[in-house]
Amino acid sequence: MTEAKKDRTVKAIGLMSGTSFDGVDAAVLETDGEGVVFPGPALTHAYDSEMRERLRAALQEAAGKPLGSEMSKRMQETEIQLTLAHARAVESLLEESRLKTDEIAYIGFHGQTILHRPREHRTWQLGDGAMLANITGIPVVSDFRCADIASGGQGAPFASLYHQALAKHAGALLPMVVLNIGGVANVTYIGPDEELLAFDTGPGNAPIDDLMMKRLGEPMDRDGVLAEKGIVHQDAVMQMLSHPYFSLPPPKSLDRFDFTNDFVSGLSLEDAVATLTAFTVLSIVRATEHFPSHERGWLIAGGGRHNLSMMKSLRGVLRAPVLPVEKAGWRGDFLEAEAFGYLAVRSARNWPLSLPCTTGVSKPMSGGHLYQPA
Repeated sequence: MTEAKKDRTVKAIGLMSGTSFDGVDAAVLETDGEGVVFPGPALTHAYDSEMRERLRAALQEAAGKPLGSEMSKRMQETEIQLTLAHARAVESLLEESRLKTDEIAYIGFHGQTILHRPREHRTWQLGDGAMLANITGIPVVSDFRCADIASGGQGAPFASLYHQALAKHAGALLPMVVLNIGGVANVTYIGPDEELLAFDTGPGNAPIDDLMMKRLGEPMDRDGVLAEKGIVHQDAVMQMLSHPYFSLPPPKSLDRFDFTNDFVSGLSLEDAVATLTAFTVLSIVRATEHFPSHERGWLIAGGGRHNLSMMKSLRGVLRAPVLPVEKAGWRGDFLEAEAFGYLAVRSARNWPLSLPCTTGVSKPMSGGHLYQPA
């Protein structure tokens, strides 16, 4: 790294709380907000069962709230507890990495998405950026998605520029695809000459996770064990694939609840999980219809890469090698947290966080709100 480049780099902490409600992923990233990215220490601060139930209740409450309505007292308390959990994650990360507060330029605080309806120009991430800045003593960037939504964008996916920076930093063979399988699955297609395309492909783990919780009280089909035992009901898969979303051109995005497990309600648990897994895989295959050219490889991030049945199926139907992101030296459990550390630096420098080709916004769009400690 040249001295000029090094002078422009700063350390940021990125924070992410996903739709699985596992906890807060926290990661240090040294970056210039462009093509220099050096991931540092990272950890996950797990939620307890009470916090997970609070977040599930918040999702249900948000779904029924009209635009502009005030938060209930319970929702306000959940936001406080969520912010405190993120503060504890930052404290633990600093302690374990032996970094001092003044060594961190920014915290990228994504918060918890509890509602995402781009067609209604609505997205809602729970979390108090000002409170987090005051507790940690570090400037906090939050509210990443709202400017994009307000300008006609989808407000998601939002990690695409970071995926592109990682690929450039690693000298990856292009074109390539980064697939994140979280509650919703999304892709970043990275082509030659800075070409980008990003969109949500369809459901990820959410319908499977919800079914497992409902029938077994378990958070997921761990390692895809039940999917391997079940029989895929092709009629249900084809019915789900007839959803109009799959015919829409990208960029496009989804709410966690846009796809449910209703189509498999009459099946045994094993068959239901196998069928939902097949649906996720085939919806990802449908995404390739929109790529400008043939991809040379896939890197898989998110919790879905741990689902052995899903990964086996993807390798069987995609037309290029399918590898977990760790094979590229990336950290699949912390990629999204790193992305919001990266975006925090870009936001503070008033650089674009989203592009017409990633969210459908009309022009490259900055965003985020910077909170200084009191």
